[in-house]
Amino acid sequence: MKRLGQVEWWVSRVDAVKIEADELIRDGSQEIDKLCVGGYCSKNCTSSYKFGKQVAKKLRDVETLIAEGVFEAVATEVVPERAEPVADERPTERTVVGLQSQLEQVWRCLAEESEGIIGLYGMGGVGKTTLLTHINNKFLESPTNFDCVIWVVVSKDLRLEKIQEDIGKKIGLVGDSWKSKSVEEKAVDIFRSLREKRFVLLLDDIWERVDLTKVGVPLPGPQNTTSKVVFTTRFIDVCGSMEADRKFQVACLSEKDAWELFREKVGEETLQSHHDIVELAQIVAKECGGLPLALITIGRAMACKRTAEEWRHAVEVLRRSAFEFAGLGKEVYPLLKFSYDSLQNETIRSCFLYCCLYPEDYGILKWDLIDCWIGEGFLEESDRFSAENQGYYIVGTLVHACLLEELEDDKVKMHDVIRDMALWITNEIEKEKRNFLVRAGAGLKEAPDIKGWENVRRLSLMQNQIKTLSEVPSCPHLHTLFLASNDNLRMITDGFFQFMPSLKVLKMSNCVDWPVSKLPLAMSKLGSLQLLDISHTGIEELPEELKLLVNLKCLNLRWTFELNKIPWQLISKFSRLRVLRMFATGFARFDEASEDSVLFGGGEVLVQELVGLKYLEVLELTLGCHHALQIFLRSNKLKSCIRSLLLHLAGDTTSIIDATAFADLNHLNELWIDRAKELEELKIDYTEIVRKRREPFVFRSLHRVTIHSCQKLKDTTFLVFAPNLKSLDLDRCDAMEEIISVGKFAETPEMMGQISPFENLQMLDLEDLPHLKSIFWKPLTFTHLKEISVGYCRNLKKLPLDSNSAKERKFVIRGEEDWWNRLQWENEATQIAFRSCFQSLFD
Repeated sequence: MKRLGQVEWWVSRVDAVKIEADELIRDGSQEIDKLCVGGYCSKNCTSSYKFGKQVAKKLRDVETLIAEGVFEAVATEVVPERAEPVADERPTERTVVGLQSQLEQVWRCLAEESEGIIGLYGMGGVGKTTLLTHINNKFLESPTNFDCVIWVVVSKDLRLEKIQEDIGKKIGLVGDSWKSKSVEEKAVDIFRSLREKRFVLLLDDIWERVDLTKVGVPLPGPQNTTSKVVFTTRFIDVCGSMEADRKFQVACLSEKDAWELFREKVGEETLQSHHDIVELAQIVAKECGGLPLALITIGRAMACKRTAEEWRHAVEVLRRSAFEFAGLGKEVYPLLKFSYDSLQNETIRSCFLYCCLYPEDYGILKWDLIDCWIGEGFLEESDRFSAENQGYYIVGTLVHACLLEELEDDKVKMHDVIRDMALWITNEIEKEKRNFLVRAGAGLKEAPDIKGWENVRRLSLMQNQIKTLSEVPSCPHLHTLFLASNDNLRMITDGFFQFMPSLKVLKMSNCVDWPVSKLPLAMSKLGSLQLLDISHTGIEELPEELKLLVNLKCLNLRWTFELNKIPWQLISKFSRLRVLRMFATGFARFDEASEDSVLFGGGEVLVQELVGLKYLEVLELTLGCHHALQIFLRSNKLKSCIRSLLLHLAGDTTSIIDATAFADLNHLNELWIDRAKELEELKIDYTEIVRKRREPFVFRSLHRVTIHSCQKLKDTTFLVFAPNLKSLDLDRCDAMEEIISVGKFAETPEMMGQISPFENLQMLDLEDLPHLKSIFWKPLTFTHLKEISVGYCRNLKKLPLDSNSAKERKFVIRGEEDWWNRLQWENEATQIAFRSCFQSLFD
């Protein structure tokens, strides 16, 4: 016999009331002790009153249960049947293309006692729900020790009552009386039921922290190692707020898996219907960027297209304006847009959309992007450092929301489909508000018709083959113009910029072959311009008319190596300038600078002009002589601003540079010393630093060091005091024998065992150092190293690597085969371990 469901529910309620009544009986003796005056009064009236109310309520509960405890039948005879399945099977795709490996990883985690809460995060449409569904269904295929698997869809509109209701259905808490209970009362019932079970709770589509204790779920942990919680989310931050013990990124499919999924959705019959279709289908699949939702949607849409012309048209539409493709604007982009809508505020949303101005798969430098955001006015610039910090916070927010992808420490990119979604928002959903015109990377040889520019706010023609800009557009509302990476650009008409009164951001960088020696004169009409970027161009001269750019705050001249004429007092005319980037400016023609150029005299005149810039906060500088460096180092103002410094000392006879002087450059990220042919030593008083400084790491901000063609320099030992160094590039330093010299620490032997340089080094490039014998005198761990490249260093016979260094082996060692074969190792096992890391320089 088996109790009827309603009887079972009544009995469970009786048990609960009995437990609560027993607690009141235990507390009753204490309340009796409080009575006085023969039991007619209490010493604590409030306490006795509350206790009386609890007793009265419990008596009413008992009366209710007695009244409801009359049943026509209390049990029924049942035929033995199979046990109820541990999970409810959920519908899903027939195959799990590309997710099998991750499915197995998560499944193994479910067997680990230490990993109670597991987070699966990734961008919308990447397959998180599909993966979670396969995990749910796998419980029906594989025997486990779990009693029940509970599936709950949470979604953006978080409601604890809805979560409790779904859990209640699975564990038998049903009925109108239970539904009418408060959240707190339901939580108690759920907790009582689940604490006796070994359960798995699957929470799909979490957008913020779910307080499991308020739901009533016993938290997995040291006291509850037999239960698990697995959830999916678009935000890695949610994994943190949910205190996930393990998190997995559900990434886009590899090219091979993407093609397999796309091929399955299109069908072999369509693919074989014309000899060109397979090749065209592969192009279409690549346009989806490995995003399963896009592959499935487009694959289904193309399943009946059996002519090559239809497929060619599909390729054109996807490349030109993907949002016009059938299904994307209805099924894919709206789903992805939830992530955009959930961003905290309008500023972050504007910063996100700005990223679609860059071409597909383009690595965007974070600091360069933040410069543009500040120039546009998205970020408040009253304090440059605060604005930059806010910018990096926003970049992090977009990365954590899976709307940007981190490429390296200093670069991000937009996934192709996310970029298409952003373009859809700017061109369709919020066109009147945003009004973007983006033809970046479109292979254009001519600029689009200027009639279409009139109402545009942001225009990008980046990475094309445009040869001339011969017309004069009228763009009264234009705020941003990207002309960068047009290598074939031969001519910009003088009046091109004449009617752009609102332009704030102008990027003309990376036109390396640009033969134009001067900028168009009408550029001086850009009275609202805040950012001008002409970095990596062949520009030779800055026209004096640029002094009319009175609102200019950021000028980027990085790697304008042909620039040899900047008129006197031009830089000082930019009175509102906050950011000046002149790294490698005039690098190739320093010696040719005329007397009327601020580059004359190795930059001495330039340094004197820079001192007068009242608002300058960020400086990147190239100096051509040691005397100019000394003048620079006398200015506390300039020292506080410097981020990157290049010393091009081709004609200088200085043999010693006091590297200790760089210790006061608190924001110096990059140091490059080039062609200092007489330089023998970068001097530093190691004894003073070690014994007198509480914190010996004096070059804490230094990330990149490059030293080229310093034929007499013997070592770079000062770098032991640069703990955050990420990149070291040494080339054509004929006399260099040691990178870190053991002899420099003869007077401070106590430091010998403490020094461990290069802990954060990622790239080590050693080229043409014929006398180099040692990198460091003992093995190093190289926690973050990605690559060591060694070329023409015939006397370097040992690397600072041992069996401990070999444990990770995540980096690459590039070099000549002959050099590799002559290397000496701690033992043969270590040599064998590192053999898999080696790649020939000439491969």
